[in-house]
Amino acid sequence: MRIVSRSESETLEIGRTLGRQLAPPSTVLLHGDLGAGKTVLARGIAEGYGIEDSKVVRSPTFTLVNQYPCKSGVLYHVDLYRLEGAKELYSIGLDEILSSEAVVVIEWAEKLTLPVEAPVSIRIKPGETAGQRILEIHPATALAGWREAHPTR
Repeated sequence: MRIVSRSESETLEIGRTLGRQLAPPSTVLLHGDLGAGKTVLARGIAEGYGIEDSKVVRSPTFTLVNQYPCKSGVLYHVDLYRLEGAKELYSIGLDEILSSEAVVVIEWAEKLTLPVEAPVSIRIKPGETAGQRILEIHPATALAGWREAHPTR
């Protein structure tokens, strides 16, 4: 499925919609360049999944893993930008996180070398105008009902 987001608030809403549909264990893989909107989307997912205060959702580039308690369970937000190779993935406990009963959102998923069962994969690319993003979502069923609720996007 391909969705065009025209603003940060639309990207947040796409994330909220996805977050409301997730049940543990689930993994969301986010792909995109620096500034693509991965953390904004992750914040929306956390809101939809039931985080109390989404202002705490920040890019875990330096902490690598953030854990957030949510109404629906635990959400892990992982950033692989600074990691290289499987050894470093194991050193942060990613194998254990992926096998937990949680929702896991991984930024810079192209660096992931561990197997993930049935992930939702989202590639974020710049659009034609400033602030616009193109989200390519696989499987398309991950955002069931989005097209019906937003027919112009």
